Amino acid sequence: MERTLLLIKPDGVMRGLLGEVISRIERKGLKIAGLKILKLTKDQGESLYSIHKAKEFYPRLIRHMTSAPVAALVIEGPDCVRAVRRIVGSTNPQEATPGSIRGDLALNTTENVVHAADSVESAEYEIKIFFKPDEILSYSKPAAESRHHTSTG
Repeated sequence: MERTLLLIKPDGVMRGLLGEVISRIERKGLKIAGLKILKLTKDQGESLYSIHKAKEFYPRLIRHMTSAPVAALVIEGPDCVRAVRRIVGSTNPQEATPGSIRGDLALNTTENVVHAADSVESAEYEIKIFFKPDEILSYSKPAAESRHHTSTG
């Protein structure tokens, strides 16, 4: 089982798109192993986007990401980094496939509704920015192992 991080950015939260985004993840068959709503600190934003520090859009991105609440989700499932990237679509909404979150809902490359880790390594790093290990559930146990009682009803 693989895990990835998905953030619903401030524009997505403020537009009331949490349910829409979560619904698309769940319809794909992926599981939500962690979920919280928080306001990113500048340090969290800078940690998350450190690879873009030298780029011209970096200050605007940090301002946006710290401007209002975000929803942070840990997604679990087989090959989920790639699956989630497909669901969210290209960073630029004009290039995103229709049917993807960004293709259907995004306004521009900064306000593009969601952030998704781009690799397994990035996902591991990014999850640690927002979640402690005990805040993440695991669905990877077979259903039979997780049943400890029988129904009498």
